[in-house]
Amino acid sequence: MKTLVFCLEEPSAREMLKGVLPRLLPEGIDVKYLVFEGKQDLQKQLEQRLRGWQQPDSHFIVLQDKDSHDCLAVKRKLQDLCARAGRSEALVRIACHELESFYLGDLQAVEQGLCMKGLAVQQRKRKYLAPDALANAAEELRKLTQGRYQKIQGSRSIGLHMDLEGGNSSHSFNVLIKGIRRLGIL
Repeated sequence: MKTLVFCLEEPSAREMLKGVLPRLLPEGIDVKYLVFEGKQDLQKQLEQRLRGWQQPDSHFIVLQDKDSHDCLAVKRKLQDLCARAGRSEALVRIACHELESFYLGDLQAVEQGLCMKGLAVQQRKRKYLAPDALANAAEELRKLTQGRYQKIQGSRSIGLHMDLEGGNSSHSFNVLIKGIRRLGIL
């Protein structure tokens, strides 16, 4: 059995993926989540966790927020850690700036997931057409939803409705989905 192993910075990413992956992956693919306690913990433990992974036919995907750092530098650092662990084929993806940028790129999913009205029509606003450029996506999402968005439950609810066919205006979300599809196990 093929296994996809997601190495994630935070639990909210796992909750979002639990809503996305059943609609993306064929049956028969086992999914495992290695959830770390923030980006420092992920970077500190990643090499050891990948090196110690014993399950054959596993494919690794590392997902971390960019936050205020240089995207390419963050990606290179994670790729170096994967290579040192003997897993240079691991797929490394960066959420620019934050996971919530993915949600701001699909306000229809936010509207459905949080049972709110009138959010999807705001997708045409400039800042939601390029949500990866927002340095404060989490705060923007909280304001937009009038405080209804909560990291774990919101990610769980929104992930179930996210558009996987290119309708999300978050470039980094679309790159993540394309990368998963290109792994060659689908």
